[in-house]
Amino acid sequence: MSVIRMNPPEFRVIRDEEKCIKCLVCVRQCGFEAQQYDPEEDRVYSLDENCVACQRCVCLCPTRALRIEQNPVPYKANAHWTPEHIHNINKQADTGGVLLTGMGNDKPYPAYFDRLLLNASQVTNPSIDPLREPMELRTYLGSRPDYLGGEKDRHFGPTPLVPIETPIMFTAISYGAISHQAFEALARAAKAYGTLFNTGEGGLPEDLYEYADHAIVQVASGRFGVHSEYLNAARVIEIKIGQGAKPGIGGHLPGEKITASIAATRMIPEGTDALSPAPHHDIYSIEDLRQLISTLKEATRYTKPVSVKIAAVHNVAAIASGIARAGADIIAIDGFRGGTGAAPLMIRDHVGIPIELAIAAVDQRLREEGIRNRVSLVAAGGFRCSADVVKAIALGADAVYIGTAALVALGCHLCQKCYTGKCSWGIATQDPYKTRRLNPEIGAERLYNLLHGWSHEIKEMLGGMGINSIESLRGNRLHLRGVGLTETELKLLGVKHAGEGM
Repeated sequence: MSVIRMNPPEFRVIRDEEKCIKCLVCVRQCGFEAQQYDPEEDRVYSLDENCVACQRCVCLCPTRALRIEQNPVPYKANAHWTPEHIHNINKQADTGGVLLTGMGNDKPYPAYFDRLLLNASQVTNPSIDPLREPMELRTYLGSRPDYLGGEKDRHFGPTPLVPIETPIMFTAISYGAISHQAFEALARAAKAYGTLFNTGEGGLPEDLYEYADHAIVQVASGRFGVHSEYLNAARVIEIKIGQGAKPGIGGHLPGEKITASIAATRMIPEGTDALSPAPHHDIYSIEDLRQLISTLKEATRYTKPVSVKIAAVHNVAAIASGIARAGADIIAIDGFRGGTGAAPLMIRDHVGIPIELAIAAVDQRLREEGIRNRVSLVAAGGFRCSADVVKAIALGADAVYIGTAALVALGCHLCQKCYTGKCSWGIATQDPYKTRRLNPEIGAERLYNLLHGWSHEIKEMLGGMGINSIESLRGNRLHLRGVGLTETELKLLGVKHAGEGM
């Protein structure tokens, strides 16, 4: 039975035949078989329906003979039935399956970071030149005592603070979701810069334990790769409850991605699907969470701070309050623009709230309850530049996670096809032919450069505000002003409108 393609190609490949030298680089490099070669006709051509606009062929073409364009939409204009809705309906009518996607929410919801402006010193409070005067970006993660010389909670005992040299860490991205080369690049860069990387829920490969002192290791619902050595080698332990890209649901790494190395790391049979349940089956209350936190601290002799990661959802402030009272040292909150290797499209695009509103609400709630000192807050979900980091800290975060930005530094072009395992850049794939395209040393250097550039820009912005320490900016919303925001939005963010005085 013939099948009619209801959806036209999303992209079209434009080839300049005069420039093309038929070197076949594009054919070899395309992971989605969009570039083809016909030896009988000695012709290189493209299958537009396979193109995902990853730009690998464009970047590597030696004569710059290629470019990729968005295919003009053939549908009649309709404000309600958009081309995206029609495309998705046709796709599900063809397959009968759940629509999957990768990376974070790309819908045109308000980006509140773009509606917030920073303050700057002028006459009475002179600015500081970070090139000539000391500027402190070192951040300490963990719980502070309620009083000098005191302990936060005698039931749990004291846990040490963890210093990082910049308030930027690499977020949870598991080995399996990304290649060993990409994972190693993140670990190398974290160690070189003096910050932390997060293993995600896939465990820590045995050959990367030399970087464990800069690792946040996750304990997720599937408990993949969790054992005593794993917990005791880490700098921080993180209990993953939720994820910004897919709040309320579990994870699934297909069996075809479970290589021998990934299977050994996750402690599951090779080739079997790695399924993470939606809930932790030993956590159904704050009391249950408190028990797991206590267990993890006991297992590591109270030497590791315990973090709890949750998605930014409607009642996030109350949830965070309970987590703080359960004994967590760090709370990581992942906004709805957080990235992922695979998520149901409807969940990614329609569940959760922006990280800006979530971090402001949590910081305010913990301050009102007098327990803000008990936890460090880590914000995640869609951080694109150093200004976003500064604004998040002013809203109340101690530090931030970056994930998508880090992968972009490694070569990702946000084609959102991570779940296919065909990544042409060697990042979200386990295909040896593709993974060798990513050199961990070069990747680590690029990530280090990103951290260095952002950190220097943060110093410049702090200096412009007359602040010489990142600690002095934390939760200081007087340095923020809103533009084009409603009264409700300004109230939730805890900032004044631009033009209002101090």
